[in-house]
Amino acid sequence: MKVGLHPALNDANVDGNQPSSQRQLSIAVRAIADSVDRSVPLNLCLVLDHSGSMHGRPLETVKQAAVRLIERLNPGDRISVVAFDHRAKVLVPNQAIDDLDKIKQRIQQLSADGGTAIDEGLKLGIEEVAKGKQDSVSQVFLLTDGENEHGDNKRCLKLAQLAVDYKLTLNALGFGANWNQDILEKIADAGSGTLCYIEQPEQAVEEFGRLFTRIQSVGLTNAYLLFDLMPKVRFAELKPIAQVAPDTIELPLQQQGDRFMVRLGDLMTDAERVILANLYIGQLSQGRQAIANLQIIYDDPTTSQEGLLSELITVEANVQGVYQAATNTDVQKSILALAKYRQTQIAEAKLQQGDRAGAATMLQTAAKTAIQMGDNGAATVLQTNATRLQAGEELSEADRKKTRIVSKTVLQE
Repeated sequence: MKVGLHPALNDANVDGNQPSSQRQLSIAVRAIADSVDRSVPLNLCLVLDHSGSMHGRPLETVKQAAVRLIERLNPGDRISVVAFDHRAKVLVPNQAIDDLDKIKQRIQQLSADGGTAIDEGLKLGIEEVAKGKQDSVSQVFLLTDGENEHGDNKRCLKLAQLAVDYKLTLNALGFGANWNQDILEKIADAGSGTLCYIEQPEQAVEEFGRLFTRIQSVGLTNAYLLFDLMPKVRFAELKPIAQVAPDTIELPLQQQGDRFMVRLGDLMTDAERVILANLYIGQLSQGRQAIANLQIIYDDPTTSQEGLLSELITVEANVQGVYQAATNTDVQKSILALAKYRQTQIAEAKLQQGDRAGAATMLQTAAKTAIQMGDNGAATVLQTNATRLQAGEELSEADRKKTRIVSKTVLQE
């Protein structure tokens, strides 16, 4: 298994007469399988909310989704299941897929009762999945339909960071309309995972399946992108770096000496992680000039090797005496994806402040951005909500959650 690393500037030409030029650097990263590579075992933990609000069809469809997902696991894969209300319990301890019927039976026995303490479930889920993390793709699926009324949201975020330390990936699935989108998004973003919205119970099987298909394509784990910036090149001070595919996530930039790094998490073979870095380039001599060196450090569970380094890739700019723009349309699309997300965030902040007109305007702006990048599904959701606000209507919790989801990703047709 190898790493594919492909950088591109939004404009590779730089005006040599300007004291400073701003450029967006797109970095596409994926795992590349060799013909001899074996598949990576999965180590999956389902952390399922079974509080009283899940009574009836919601819990029944979640149990059905969980069973169908487990049926897709292969020999050598591992599973654990944690259930939580205002307390948490291990329903299925971390184990290899041997007695499938017994595992399914334990899930089917689950009934709805009690309150909601997400952090209790997350803690046990991380502990269980950590038991089988050696030489595997280790992920947690956290599903909840409510606020963390009996728990501590700050503790959730500390646990998400603990999962990163354990080299695990966290995915968050919000069920229905009453979950806390800010907390679940922070958990998924911190855990390098995905935020999903299950609006109706019958969508549970589809969303579980979509996430499972994604993790089946993971080839390399615990990846970090390393930057060495050349003299006269620096990151923007405000929001210097973000992921824009497969989901949009603001990424924290870490510095070690002169080198910068950012965590990517798992690398997939069938989907790229696309990172967008905001750089400022000082005045350089004319000709092709190196502005950065890039490298990936990663683990390969197929060979039990950790801390492997990809080939070093140098990013160059073409410094011109007579500047002519050379716009890269692919990078421009990534810039629009990040703009859509940030414009939607501003709209949500304005709505929370009571500025309905300002929120509507920003949602319209985000809708236009979505159209520019060809994301018509997001454009429809964003414009519809802008129109509702302009008409004096309130946005429902479902409307707000759909807005958050379409801001982070391109809807599947």
